[in-house]
Amino acid sequence: MGMQIWPAIDLRAGKCVRLRQGDYAQETIFDDDPVAVARRFQEAGAKHLHLVDLDGAREGSLVNLPAVQEVVAAVDMECELGGGVRDDQAIARLLECGLSRLVVGTSAIKRPDWFRQACRDFPHRLVLGIDARDGKVATEGWLETSDALATDLAAQFSGEPIAAIVYTDIATDGMMAGPNLLAMREMQQAVDFPVVASGGVTTLEDVRALAEAGLAGCIIGRALYEEAIELSEAIAVAESVVHRS
Repeated sequence: MGMQIWPAIDLRAGKCVRLRQGDYAQETIFDDDPVAVARRFQEAGAKHLHLVDLDGAREGSLVNLPAVQEVVAAVDMECELGGGVRDDQAIARLLECGLSRLVVGTSAIKRPDWFRQACRDFPHRLVLGIDARDGKVATEGWLETSDALATDLAAQFSGEPIAAIVYTDIATDGMMAGPNLLAMREMQQAVDFPVVASGGVTTLEDVRALAEAGLAGCIIGRALYEEAIELSEAIAVAESVVHRS
């Protein structure tokens, strides 16, 4: 099985946008219609879709829920959502919308016991979202950086029924400069969960390098919208690299 490609739709005020390095002041609106974007991704052969509620990440609540529901209903893909997933009620409500899995970031880091229990209550439906700068964990919509190593944080949850880890390198996110391959490889080697790389994937070579490094998946955002990378080609490259365990 090859590496999974997760094209990204970042939602803000119901529109499809991208931020540079998570900075809300550096926003580009790419499309007013997230459903149309999701359908284009599906037509290109995508089987997975990564949704982010940027307002939700900042407000801590499900701000873009109507847009999310419309997207999930319109496509036949495995959809995951991050942003604003902070309690059991939100998890249950979002899974009822047809989302396959949910990315939990800040709350998992600040309330690890709650996250462990949530993983047991919703087995293989929760994804641990770790955002890091130079391998150190960042929280609160990337406004704060801690001293904790991302790999140590991930290791705390070994043995729990987590679906995957989405590992974002903030320094490369939205910068179109290539992924932090070393950090991504280190994370995949440190844990026994599938690791999905996020941040900086710009070329087919980036996709190939991540696949060869053993990553389970990668998220592609800005590069798709700026047409630096063709989604169907990225999927073909990812599926062509097969790991022999």
